[in-house]
Amino acid sequence: MEDERIIVRSAVAADVVFADEIIHEMESSAIARGSGISKRSAAAIIEKIDTGKAIVAVTENGEWAGFSYIEAWDNEQLVSNSGLIVSPKHRNQGVAAQIKTQIFELSRSKYPDAKIFSITSGLAIMKMNTRLGFEPVTYAEIAHDSTFWDGCKSCVNYNVLQSKNRCNCLCTAMLFDPKLN
Repeated sequence: MEDERIIVRSAVAADVVFADEIIHEMESSAIARGSGISKRSAAAIIEKIDTGKAIVAVTENGEWAGFSYIEAWDNEQLVSNSGLIVSPKHRNQGVAAQIKTQIFELSRSKYPDAKIFSITSGLAIMKMNTRLGFEPVTYAEIAHDSTFWDGCKSCVNYNVLQSKNRCNCLCTAMLFDPKLN
C-alpha cells in the first residue's frame, strides 16, 4: 500500500477538532519514551490554533498526523517552539522535520527580531534544531517569565528543575538568535 500524502500547513479554525487527540498523543508518547512533558489542555491547543500560532499535519483524507505551536515570552523577545508531536501511524516519514521547519518559519515571520528557543530531551529534535541554526544554551538564556516555567509543573522531572533553581533540568535548551544567523 502506498503511503498517503501528508500536508503540513498553518492550522485553521477547523483543526480544533484534533485538540483532544493531540494532547492524548503528547502525553502517551512521553510516557512511552519515559521522558518528561509539560501537559497541555485541549483549550490551550485550541487557543494556539485560533490565534494563528500552530502548524498541523493532516492526511489528504483529513486525518491528524502532527502538530506544533509557538508562544512569545518576555515581551516578545523570546519565542518558544513547543509541543511537536507526530501520530505514531505517521512517524518515520519526515513529518516531524517538515513541522519543525514550518513552526520555525512561523516564529520568524510573526516575531522576526525575537530569539527562538526549544527545550527537549529528544535527540531527533536536537538534530532538527541544529540544522535550523539553534545552539545549546543554559537555561539563563531562555524565557524568564514565570508563566513559562509554571508549564513545567506537570512534568515528571519538575522536582529536578526546582532543585536546580531553574538553572537546568534533564531537557536541553537550544536557542536561535536572528542577530547571529
